[in-house]
Amino acid sequence: MNKLILARLAAVFTAGVLTACGVTGKSGKNEDFPETTTAEAEPVMMSAQAAKDYSALSAEKQGYGQGVQVDEKNRTTGALDFNRTYGKFNAIALNEDTDNITLTFDQGYENGYTSGILDTLKEKNVKAVFFLVQDYAERNPELVRRMIDEGHTVANHSVHHYSMPSLTPETARSEIMGMHEYMQKNFGVEMNLFRPPMGEFSEQSLAVTSDCGYRTMLWSFAYADWDTDDQPEPAESLEKLKNAAHPGAIYLLHSVSATNAKILPELIDSIRAEGFEFN
Repeated sequence: MNKLILARLAAVFTAGVLTACGVTGKSGKNEDFPETTTAEAEPVMMSAQAAKDYSALSAEKQGYGQGVQVDEKNRTTGALDFNRTYGKFNAIALNEDTDNITLTFDQGYENGYTSGILDTLKEKNVKAVFFLVQDYAERNPELVRRMIDEGHTVANHSVHHYSMPSLTPETARSEIMGMHEYMQKNFGVEMNLFRPPMGEFSEQSLAVTSDCGYRTMLWSFAYADWDTDDQPEPAESLEKLKNAAHPGAIYLLHSVSATNAKILPELIDSIRAEGFEFN
């Protein structure tokens, strides 16, 4: 067998391997164009031969919100309904198997408060989950490394922050696994939690996420903290967050919020005073 045939066979084999769910999307920097981040590139499509048929599942976009109704345990019924409806896709909005509270932060961009938030979490001995967009990880490697070194969970918020149900299953997969590979290569971590950007999902997108080995984690409480030009008043926010505590709560906070950074120490103390502990 001559060298040309061997080379062609090797290329075919390599292409087949790269279409597996765990190896789609680019990872790392482009060495030829170092000024271009991985997150600025278009997602890599999976080859048709490896595509799974999701046509039996609904592609209708759903926008999540926990609502204001609560049960006798102060758990938001919207989160409980999500668990019942979409738990079959390995998706949760509330931890029903624990009484502990989980603090999660969405990291779309850095606004100067994350270091202080990490200081507070370290001082209070609380571990949190940080959902990272790839551009954030590329631009803030020292903060990401600190999250990892201090025992927090770094989790997947996609490569580009696209609405997942608006994508084909192949592109949705590349958004998840492109970020997965980047973090694996550059930080040596294996992520397994995913939060869909903007809380938007469909049955198809949840199924794709699960097939990539991820659990979708939404939240059972969130409030309007993301607008940096219209920050909520600290005392009011503290009261709202403290009163929302419930068994298995998943709090969604944004690290760009000056209010969150300011009230976090007192919030942790107040929730503990109510008899709760943090994961």
